[in-house]
Amino acid sequence: MSTLTMARPARRRLSTTAVVYLALVAIIGIGAIVAASEGSNLFDRANLVDMLTRSSLLGFVAIGQTIVILCRSLDLSVGYVMALSSLIAATTMNGDVNRVPIAIAAALGAAALIGLVNGVIVTALKVNPFIATLGVGLILKGYLDTRYAGPAGDVPEAFRAFGYTRIGWIPLSTLVMLAVAGAAIVMLARTRTGHHIYATGGDIDVARMSGIRTGRTLILAHVLCALAAGVAGLLLASRFGTGSALVYDSGYDLESIAAVVLGGTYLLGGRGGVAGTVAGVLILATLDTIFNILGVNPFVKDVLRGTIIIAAVSIYARRALSARPRRIRFGPGTAPPKPREPADDTPARVATTGGQA
Repeated sequence: MSTLTMARPARRRLSTTAVVYLALVAIIGIGAIVAASEGSNLFDRANLVDMLTRSSLLGFVAIGQTIVILCRSLDLSVGYVMALSSLIAATTMNGDVNRVPIAIAAALGAAALIGLVNGVIVTALKVNPFIATLGVGLILKGYLDTRYAGPAGDVPEAFRAFGYTRIGWIPLSTLVMLAVAGAAIVMLARTRTGHHIYATGGDIDVARMSGIRTGRTLILAHVLCALAAGVAGLLLASRFGTGSALVYDSGYDLESIAAVVLGGTYLLGGRGGVAGTVAGVLILATLDTIFNILGVNPFVKDVLRGTIIIAAVSIYARRALSARPRRIRFGPGTAPPKPREPADDTPARVATTGGQA
């Protein structure tokens, strides 16, 4: 009798998003203990406001970056889009509250146009997204450095409320960021566009053969990413009270990609989501707040953040490998069982030929 060694049923595993949120809780707990040992309170109102304020700005950029990475692309021009959007908004407003709607439309329109250009270069000209978006970013940098020598424009007090208003201890900008994240989660999970984004990132050839217009999907993803960066630029203008051309030096392009990867989104597309990205953003914001409380050297801070990101991604990779189904193996000297022969369920035929044999 042949023996068949079957794979044991796999235990139910936590999703990557759940692991990210557990890591966030662990970091907050450890950070609170370390801060308390230094005589500080991580949950002090000022620290909580600082943490959420940091997360809102990066959160807008990371949400858009998630959408484009899910399509197996990326965008390195987001920092320049933020700077340009803040300048367009501030110079258009010019201290006049009646021009706020026009300024918002102009800033977001310019951001969407840049995203459209990125998407067309990637899809129509077949340029690698890294090179395409970097090139567009450098073009924007040249324009910003030539056109604006420093801060420009004037944001009226009514619009500055977007950057400084708090509901309790929660900044209004954080609530808006969470609302945008919720809308992105619903779009990715419940709409045809979201399914097309996942399909395009998973395997663009299979998606194309399935009837999905992958070019349009990629262009739309880049437009949404640029729009999210444009909203971040509006938030910057509301906080600074003016537009700034030097925002692109703040590293939001690479930091947003780090938040996306830290949140469990696969850098090669097709897997992940915005919910994990929000947790990744909160992890980075929490680490920054803890480092500021402890007075950590900026160089050491970057080293620690990089180490944490590398460790997190390596853990995700090991989980992905261990989650693959194991092949069924047969014992030595045994053969796989023969397939069962189908039963003959056709009714017996009775030949009636009028008495002839």
